[in-house]
Amino acid sequence: MKNTNDIHLFKEDCEQKAIELALEEDIFTGDITTDAIIEKSHQSKGIIKVKTDGVIAGIKVAEMIFERAGEPVKFVQYKIDGDIVYAGDVVAEVTASTSLLLRYERTVLNFMQRMSGIATTTRLFVERVHHTSANILDTRKTAPGLRFFDKEAVMLGGGGNHRVGLYDRILIKDNHVDAAGGIGEAIQRAYNYRETHDLQVQIEVEVRSLEELQEALAFKPDIILLDNFSLGELREAVHIVKSQGENVMTEASGNVTLETARSIAETGVDYISVGALTHSVIAMDISMKIKALDS
Repeated sequence: MKNTNDIHLFKEDCEQKAIELALEEDIFTGDITTDAIIEKSHQSKGIIKVKTDGVIAGIKVAEMIFERAGEPVKFVQYKIDGDIVYAGDVVAEVTASTSLLLRYERTVLNFMQRMSGIATTTRLFVERVHHTSANILDTRKTAPGLRFFDKEAVMLGGGGNHRVGLYDRILIKDNHVDAAGGIGEAIQRAYNYRETHDLQVQIEVEVRSLEELQEALAFKPDIILLDNFSLGELREAVHIVKSQGENVMTEASGNVTLETARSIAETGVDYISVGALTHSVIAMDISMKIKALDS
């Protein structure tokens, strides 16, 4: 099992690789438009402004991108990641060569717009269930290569992270159950594996019916995932778990929307996982206006 420091270093490495690839996609052999028109000595200020209300995210990532420039850059932020912002707010300013600002503009905005969209949507879900004890979680339905950014944005919006990858929780899903020959057998194997490998991770099992719920409860996993249950079934499932499951937690998943989140939370589930936080992102409208310093 990797320790916390190993995972932190892995996260940093993944983020740097994602930024490097994003920049290379745009400027593989250079910015021929800027190279043709702009003098290398020309200096400007890039003003990063939001054009819609929401939760800002990705300012730290923008600064990380500019840190790769290899030339003098002055980055000033007026908001911090997770702040509520309103249309017209300036969140940061960057002073650097005009050519650098033009080369990095789209990459910076792509990260910020996606992350802010995720954070804003997450905040909306969190607000829908704030009167209950339910926690909004993300899933692994993230953009390839951007998982750590996507999941950080969820946290900035007030949500929580489910598994980051396949290494930080044992999650027994329907395909695992079918391949193992049953829920009980799958959970028992998970317990044995966790013990023999000295893993400090939770064991969660997905169930598809109240019958499977009862079967899973006999083995007392840490969390039971109630997949695509109706509201009536969720209420009954929560009642069963609370009356029989001791410290077993419950999680609801399956086509959760802003319209259904409140009702799902009111059934008493502990967690609600929402794939739409990251797989159906509506990017925040953010711009960078570049103004010459001598203008």
